Amino acid sequence: MTSAYLYAAARTPFGRFGGALAESRPDDLAAIALQGVLNKAPGLDPAAIGDVVWGCANQAGEDNRNVGRMAVLLAGLPVSVPANTVNRLCGSSLDAAIIGSRTIESGDADVVVAGGVESMTRAPWVLPKPSRAFPAGNLTAVSTTLGWRLVNDNMPKEWTISLGECNELLGDKFGISRERQDEFAARSHNLADAAWDAGFYNDLVVPVPGADLDRDEGIRPGSSAEKLARLKPSFRPDGTITAGNASPLNDGASAILLGSEAAADRIGSAPIARVAGRGVAAVDPVMFGFAPVEAADRALARAGITWADVAAVELNEAFAVQSLACVDAWDIDPEIVNAKGGAIAIGHPLGASGGRILGTLAARLKESGGRYGVAAICIGVGQALAVVLENVA
Repeated sequence: MTSAYLYAAARTPFGRFGGALAESRPDDLAAIALQGVLNKAPGLDPAAIGDVVWGCANQAGEDNRNVGRMAVLLAGLPVSVPANTVNRLCGSSLDAAIIGSRTIESGDADVVVAGGVESMTRAPWVLPKPSRAFPAGNLTAVSTTLGWRLVNDNMPKEWTISLGECNELLGDKFGISRERQDEFAARSHNLADAAWDAGFYNDLVVPVPGADLDRDEGIRPGSSAEKLARLKPSFRPDGTITAGNASPLNDGASAILLGSEAAADRIGSAPIARVAGRGVAAVDPVMFGFAPVEAADRALARAGITWADVAAVELNEAFAVQSLACVDAWDIDPEIVNAKGGAIAIGHPLGASGGRILGTLAARLKESGGRYGVAAICIGVGQALAVVLENVA
């Protein structure tokens, strides 16, 4: 089998819930990211794209009906370009990249675009459809922005608690203090701000027409643990998780251009990184935040390397507590983790985050010259994905 390579990455800036991207439909955001990554391969005939694999966690509103295919059509690509939409919740776009890399390795396509989108602002309310006409009682509209909805009565109640309470339990299990979480969160904001100021994201982020948003909207320059300590707990009166040390609700899209080594001439540029290993893991749904530990370890084993070989880590910061638990378990240098900021600052539009961390990881390896990096993401209901990249730039 041939190897799969990452040639380019692009994403929109990530907007806050109800913020600058609130008027942007998710299918439009997806098309913008798709066009953005293809603009980095001007020599590529779009008709040569073998498949588009797109991630989206919601798919209950304007992102329904295979939003990947909608993005292809809205982006003006030839109608002959196929597309699919996958849903592994927070890991959807990383799953899309994994599927795309396997497609290339198997020889089914030479060029694949992977990506994902989420508009948590525009996620609709839904009503359960009655099995009989004209029910006499009231019906409750359920938000599809985040978390469980229309839960099966047969599902154990302990598995359907809030994501926040799951992570409070994780913090209890590993003894991770509020102070450590706030310090981690402040670091995320300050590193993201510094990376933007240094121009790191200039080549990765493409603007959204009509939106007044030059950079990720949720970054808070000058954050400190002392400032974050003033915030009240969000899930328990005496809890440790706050709005300041957890990722917010966001809107945005990301895209990755993947290809075989032989596709370089067709794409018109050299690859940046090789997909060296992949891992998927599952745990008790309540411990979902800890699942990246095993997923990353499996990806490293399949790449034939160890943590000692890793120069950079992009770990999606769903919550500071679960990020710290993973870093502690890996026993790695925390300074190699999210050196350009993470989701607590940048944002976590569910279906787009996997593509963001993979593109950022490739850019970090190219900048530093490090050979190997790991992108990992936790997924609600007890799953995680990880990808190992090898720098070839």
